[in-house]
Amino acid sequence: MITIIDYKSGNLKSISNGFKKIGVEYQITDDKDVIADSDYLVLPGVGAFGSAMENLESFKEVIYEHVDADKPFLGICLGQQVLMSTSEETPGINGLDLFKGNVEKLPEGVKIPHMGWNKLDVCNDSPILEGIDKEFFYFVHSYHVVPDDEDIIAGTCDYGGDVVASLSQNNLFSTQFHPEKSGKAGLKILKNFTNLEI
Repeated sequence: MITIIDYKSGNLKSISNGFKKIGVEYQITDDKDVIADSDYLVLPGVGAFGSAMENLESFKEVIYEHVDADKPFLGICLGQQVLMSTSEETPGINGLDLFKGNVEKLPEGVKIPHMGWNKLDVCNDSPILEGIDKEFFYFVHSYHVVPDDEDIIAGTCDYGGDVVASLSQNNLFSTQFHPEKSGKAGLKILKNFTNLEI
């Protein structure tokens, strides 16, 4: 069972449709007891970093416990950005700090937001990206993550330079793109996530 965290900042219908398409059972909940009992957690996200972190305040403990237990966790779009330490979008507001690093504005000279299809270049092994490389995925974002440790970068795309598109560390994963809106390749990523061993 996949549990999608409802923290009032995610496109819940879109991501749930993705899991429905691959025939995987899912639940959407804001019940922290249900979240705590879950084996697989998904954190979608749309909107601004600061408001998302405000909405996540009451979920921090259960998220940290899940990740500390090395159970599979997937952050998508803004759900990737809030996993970082800080963000230029909302100075003074801390992220979940599960990945050390900052969220920065996309580089000058490119159209913002980065919206549409872009090619993913896999640069490090990650179980959720197994069987994926040079595929196109759907992006909508104005900020991008810059981790302190480049070894956790699983994939990048070219948008005025290399932009981090996916992070991977132990059983903690994230994508800047929307796998649920990215056709067969995106659905394969969701399937890879659901096939992770607990």
